[in-house]
Amino acid sequence: MSDRLKKLADAGVSIWLDDLSRERIETGNLADLIKDKAVVGVTTNPTIFAAAIANGERYDEQVAQLVEKGESVDRVIFEVTTGDVRNACDIFAPLAGEESADGRVSIEVEPDLANDTEGTIASARALWSAVDRSNVLIKIPATKEGLPAITAAIAEGISVNVTLIFSIERYRAVMDAYVTGLEAARDNGLDLRRIQSVASFFVSRVDTEIDARLDKIGTDEALALRGKAAVANARLAYAAYEEVVASDRWAVLEKDGANPQRPLWASTGVKNPDYSDTMYVTDLVVAHTVNTMPEKTMDAFADHGEINGDQVTGRAAGAQHVFDQLAAVGIDFDDVFLVLETEGVDKFKKSWDELVETVKGQMAAAAK
Repeated sequence: MSDRLKKLADAGVSIWLDDLSRERIETGNLADLIKDKAVVGVTTNPTIFAAAIANGERYDEQVAQLVEKGESVDRVIFEVTTGDVRNACDIFAPLAGEESADGRVSIEVEPDLANDTEGTIASARALWSAVDRSNVLIKIPATKEGLPAITAAIAEGISVNVTLIFSIERYRAVMDAYVTGLEAARDNGLDLRRIQSVASFFVSRVDTEIDARLDKIGTDEALALRGKAAVANARLAYAAYEEVVASDRWAVLEKDGANPQRPLWASTGVKNPDYSDTMYVTDLVVAHTVNTMPEKTMDAFADHGEINGDQVTGRAAGAQHVFDQLAAVGIDFDDVFLVLETEGVDKFKKSWDELVETVKGQMAAAAK
């Protein structure tokens, strides 16, 4: 096993791969990543599935069978993606016992439902039922409409990966939605030990957006702050998480067997070549968190990543100072996070459209 990745895991960071394909499943690559790179979970999205389907022949037979049955493109996507996730769940099942928060595989609700509470709930139920594995996580976006859907899903015992979180304010609302859902699940007589959740707090996109604004401001003070916002934002998020798990409200749920909703650092591939390609891993090391990485980032960390101890706990004051400095040079955080969420939802939908077009092409080929 990679020494650096093992040290990262030993530091309490769960390493999840931000990629999935039938080829990884069927060739044993996914199992090898568990053994060789300490991977203990997987996240997916429509873009990942589109690439997997377009770049391989392992889907052709299933697509052809579904075309012969007269299934729609939406149904073909549903069957193909839930099948891959189910099989990945089986590979990770040994890591996903009742005492473990790992061994999880995530699949997203339909993106067009990001602003539709009832539609999101229905999609979450359908995915949960179709995959039919206790170690699947249903990805629900942290839009205003997504918040009540998170609560409803948790209340029914559906484990959730909350995605597209950018601001501390929205993250607090996500945690409240989770806790409210757990309280309802308990009142519904469900076993809280069986419910898992992570909150996917996006990292690199924050630097990308704020750095562009700092470049536009152009002062020495502004330019000196480039590359600092994303890590500071994540450290403030972790401080908010610590407040919640230290609360009296959480203590009651914990006594009833509830699992904390672990922070998950998402979008950790570094987009600016001037920055260290492992900074969103190295600078966010803290126990009881997840870092979901593209394989390129994982390989970079395995090659030259450094572990310098806990980089998050007790650093909220310093992170807040960075935010104060950013505000002082003219960064409007409300606008930043509104833009990021809007773009995030748009990218969410665009990636779905890419998947639809890819599958349509496969279906057309199969029908010839």
